[in-house]
Amino acid sequence: MQAAPPPDWRHLRHLSIRIKLNAVRMVAIQGFGYFGQALSAAEMFAVLYGGGFLRPGHDRFVLSPGHYVVVLFAVAAELGLIDRKHLASYGLDGALLEAISTERSPMVDLTCGSLGQGLSGAIGLALAARLAGDGRHTYAFLSDGEMEEGQVWEAAMFAAHHGMDNLSVLIDANNSQVDGAVTDVTTLEPLADKWRAFGWEVFDIDGHDLQALHAALAAARQGRPRVVIARTQILARIQALPTSTDAHFVKLDPALTAAIETELEAQLA
Repeated sequence: MQAAPPPDWRHLRHLSIRIKLNAVRMVAIQGFGYFGQALSAAEMFAVLYGGGFLRPGHDRFVLSPGHYVVVLFAVAAELGLIDRKHLASYGLDGALLEAISTERSPMVDLTCGSLGQGLSGAIGLALAARLAGDGRHTYAFLSDGEMEEGQVWEAAMFAAHHGMDNLSVLIDANNSQVDGAVTDVTTLEPLADKWRAFGWEVFDIDGHDLQALHAALAAARQGRPRVVIARTQILARIQALPTSTDAHFVKLDPALTAAIETELEAQLA
């Protein structure tokens, strides 16, 4: 078997930056929205889609926190998976691309209203693929705040018990939820040890490190489900954003939008 070509790190880095650029322009349409989520998860989506792991139209993708869909639409437009023209109406009434994903949103096989339900659905898709023998892999994206939900851990226990090695979970561990810092609401740590104790293969990495993300997703399967805990910074990587910014739901005016665009475009050099 011919070895896979080495990753194009420059391409993946630029893709992650363009995801953030798309996201800031989308959120700026109404002047508020889930831009912080794009800043924390852009590298994850760049590697997952641009690194050749998730095969659109074949593998399954579950987006448990629906407000992260801005990141999915941003990468899809860059890779030609959706028409870029739809970005201009993101979040508007009747638009194809909604600010929070629903059952009619493109690019997702399952998305959730109430948080904490996505892993259960992903297990159903992975189990169906195993029974069908169709070679599909299921990827589920979760947020760290969802770890406060008991359903997540019930699902994790089930997946490990059944050795579901066709299931990979990515967690955006950015320590941010609508009520503030996750650490102020519920103590989750030691998060990696919890997943290990439930029988999962665990990668605890810097979620902005493209090489670490790629290595985690490329690692040989161990006969059990895999979870990538991606430690991220929700706003710290954009200097133009004031430190007082509400990270969960960012407000943008034209001047701030322009400053962020300038900062991101400079990173493409």
